[in-house]
Amino acid sequence: MAAAADGLGSTTIDTTQLNMSVTDPTAWATAMNNLGMVPVGLAGQQLVTDSICVPGFDPSLSMMTGITPINPMIPGMGLVPPPPPTDVPVVKEIIHCKSCTLFPPNPNLPPPSTRERPPGCKTVFVGGLPENATEEIIQEVFEQCGDITAIRKSKKNFCHIRFAEEFMVDKAIYLSGYRMRLGSSTDKKDSGRLHVDFAQARDDFYEWECKQRMLAREERHRRKMEEDRLRPPSPPAIMHYSEHEATLLAEKLKDDSKFSEAITVLLTWIERGEVNRRSANQFYSMVQSANSHVRRLMNEKATHEQEMEQAKEIFKNALTGILTQFEQIVAVFNASTRQKAWDHFSKAQRKNIDIWRKHSEELRNAHSEQLMGIRREEEMEMSDDDSGDNPSKKLRVDESALTAQAYALKEENDSLRWQLDAYRNEVELLKQEKGQLFRTEESLTKDQQLQFLQQTMQGMQQQLLSIQEELNNKKSELEHAKEEQTHTQARLKVLQEQLKSAKELAEINGHDESQANEINVLTVALVNQEREKNSEKRSQGLKSEKEALLIGIISTFLHVHPFGANIEYLWSYMQQLDSRISANEIEMLLMRLPRMFKQEFTGVGATLEKRWKFCAFEGIKTT
Repeated sequence: MAAAADGLGSTTIDTTQLNMSVTDPTAWATAMNNLGMVPVGLAGQQLVTDSICVPGFDPSLSMMTGITPINPMIPGMGLVPPPPPTDVPVVKEIIHCKSCTLFPPNPNLPPPSTRERPPGCKTVFVGGLPENATEEIIQEVFEQCGDITAIRKSKKNFCHIRFAEEFMVDKAIYLSGYRMRLGSSTDKKDSGRLHVDFAQARDDFYEWECKQRMLAREERHRRKMEEDRLRPPSPPAIMHYSEHEATLLAEKLKDDSKFSEAITVLLTWIERGEVNRRSANQFYSMVQSANSHVRRLMNEKATHEQEMEQAKEIFKNALTGILTQFEQIVAVFNASTRQKAWDHFSKAQRKNIDIWRKHSEELRNAHSEQLMGIRREEEMEMSDDDSGDNPSKKLRVDESALTAQAYALKEENDSLRWQLDAYRNEVELLKQEKGQLFRTEESLTKDQQLQFLQQTMQGMQQQLLSIQEELNNKKSELEHAKEEQTHTQARLKVLQEQLKSAKELAEINGHDESQANEINVLTVALVNQEREKNSEKRSQGLKSEKEALLIGIISTFLHVHPFGANIEYLWSYMQQLDSRISANEIEMLLMRLPRMFKQEFTGVGATLEKRWKFCAFEGIKTT
């Protein structure tokens, strides 16, 4: 009894459970249901209630009708209750068999470890068997997990069990950690702790590979069937030429709805070589019928062109209306920026109004350019129509005259093409005979003149760029002067209002004229002080802390680019730091500091490029 108590450890055994009959499957069913599995092959009472079973299910139905047996472990089938939550511990109970008893492990101990499950595993390794355990006892214990196909027992207290299905392995793994005792013996040879784990068997892996190959074949077959279903149908076979078929084809050529199908058959017959001396007249009549559709096609084209012109006119009118509304919106923004209304807005409101105004002006200019482009295209089309003949007038000519003229032009075109080919052959022969492989003096002089013209063009382009830069500088200076003038006028208006209020206050308080003169002198002094401040601002190189920060970033960027960078590359880099900055603003800032940044031109002709370089260190070295 002491050995039995030592073997059981801290597990408490209820006497009522020990007195149960070994044939009672209730304990086994409870243990399997705790894991969420249905025990298979138990005799006695029904383990699964009728409420969760399929009504009227016959287990032998699969053998009679060839229906694949239903796997009770498939999720969503409703044959087993849902598994318990993972955070709730599974309570294992004592399992009684005919020849042995299985005692559950200590619930406080960690669950037994298992190896990674091999693909298609149907075999388990069972270790820790009692020394006196026989193959019949092992089969009695594990056949309740499912059908056993093979048991390989070793002399060292372990065995391998192969089941019929993969889901039965999960039931067998549940028994890992149980202590097995044969009968009521307390001998050590009659007890042992089971360790059940996945086993890697070649037969299982081979069956799994066969199953995978079968699934792959089914998938390929399914894809092939899907491709065949989605593949467009083959074109219909074209019948062979006969007089009866030619008569039917001639009737189809006269029908507008069947013309496309009929012209394909006619082309195939001609390419096959069905035209001979006997059938030439019939083929000629069919070709003539095909030619009669040219006038219909030209009429359809003219109709579509007319519809396109109407659509263009509608689009142009709508675009004009949109442009008018844009003009009105821009006028509203311009009126809002005037002094009377501008002073009453807050700083944030002024900023938003300014942004909206610029955005509206950009959209208005874009729509205006689009409308002007449409008008230019219309003018060009009108000039082309005036210079050439109207194709609609040509359609009014008689059909017979058109056919004769087209035939004559075609013959003349063929003869001219043949003459041109003959002349080309003669020229190639003459070139091969004379062997003109060296360039003449005339070609050399032409090349020299071309190079001289290219150099002259490059110099003119550089001069034009320098003039444009000077013009941009003058424009920026003029804009700055206008801004300062408006600021000075606004300041002067404010001072005049202050002067008026001061005069009124002096008259109310009864002061004399000397005090009023002193106020005037003070006002003049303030105006002069304001002018001096404006002049100092003009003389300064940098206007704000933002410009100083931009100069530092641009200097660092150009310093690591010794060969310089164009304004677009520099602007794309600055856009990552400040998305509101523009390329024109950066270029104006670089032009204001010629001692720090210089501009150079690289390339020739179309590859001419303007680059900016950092030259502040060069000025320091020269000084």
